[in-house]
Amino acid sequence: MSSIIDDLKSQYKFGGTAQRLIYWNIACFLVSLVFFYQFRVGAFDFPNWLALSSDPSVFIVKPWTLLTYAFFHDGFGHIFFNMIVLNFSSTLFLTFFTQKQLLGLYVLSSIFAGIAFVSSYYLLNLSASIVGASAAIMAILVATTTYSPLMNVRLLLIGNVKLWHITLVILVIDLMQIRMDNSGGHIAHLAGAFFGFIFIKLLQNGNDLSKIVSNIINFFVNLFSKSPSTPFRKVHKNYKKPTQKPISKIITKDKTQQQVDEILDKISRSGYDCLTKEEKEFLFKAGK
Repeated sequence: MSSIIDDLKSQYKFGGTAQRLIYWNIACFLVSLVFFYQFRVGAFDFPNWLALSSDPSVFIVKPWTLLTYAFFHDGFGHIFFNMIVLNFSSTLFLTFFTQKQLLGLYVLSSIFAGIAFVSSYYLLNLSASIVGASAAIMAILVATTTYSPLMNVRLLLIGNVKLWHITLVILVIDLMQIRMDNSGGHIAHLAGAFFGFIFIKLLQNGNDLSKIVSNIINFFVNLFSKSPSTPFRKVHKNYKKPTQKPISKIITKDKTQQQVDEILDKISRSGYDCLTKEEKEFLFKAGK
C-alpha cells in the first residue's frame, strides 16, 4: 500500500499539468462522494458555493463557482469519460504547446463557458446548476484541432482517423442534444469549444491568453514567498585586482544528481511506467 502511495506521489510530483488536473478532478470527486452524495436518492446534491448556478443572485455573490464547477462531476460515468478525453486531448495539445498554456486554457475556458451558461439561462428565464470539466476539455480538444486538424490519430478498432473527424462527431452530438436534458451542460460544452478556437487564433496572432493565468499565479507565489535578504557588503576601491584563474567549463555532478538526471531522461523518453521499482523508490527519496 505504501509503495502505491509513493508511486502516486512521484507521478504527481514529476508528472505534467494534464496529470495534475486529472488528480485534482479525481480528488474533488472523492470529496463529493463523502460530503455531497445522497445515498437515499442515489444522486449528488452539490451546494451552490461549488456548483455553478444560473441564478444571478447566487452567481454574483459566489463568483469563484465559475472555476470550482469545472473540478466536480455528477457520477462515476461522468468523471470516467471526461478524464479519458482530458488525457487524450491534453496529450495532443502538449505536442504543440506548453504546460502553462494548457493550464491557462483549462482555467479561462471554464470561466468563459460558465459565463455563457449563466447568460443563456438568464435570457431563457431558466434555472439550473452545472458541474463538470467537459467545457474545458472541449476547449483543449478544439484548440488542438484548430491548430492541426489533419493530425492522424489511431483509435482502437477503427484505425487512423483525422483529428477533425473526432472533434466534429463530438460537436455534432452536443448540438443534437442541446434541446434535451442537461441543455445547460451542452451550451457550456459548445462555449468551451468556441473559446478553444479563439484561443488558438489569438495565439497565432501573437496574443497568448494563458499569460493572464500565469501572471496571476506568479503574483501570488511571489507575494507569499520570502525573498532572501541581501547582506550589506563593504567595498574597498583601492586594491590590486588579483590574477584570475581560468574557469573550467566542465561541470561535475555528484553521483546522486547524475543518477536522477538519467532517470528523468528515461521518463522523458519512455514515460514514468517504464521505471523499475528500484528507480521509482530512488527518485521518490531523492525528491524529498
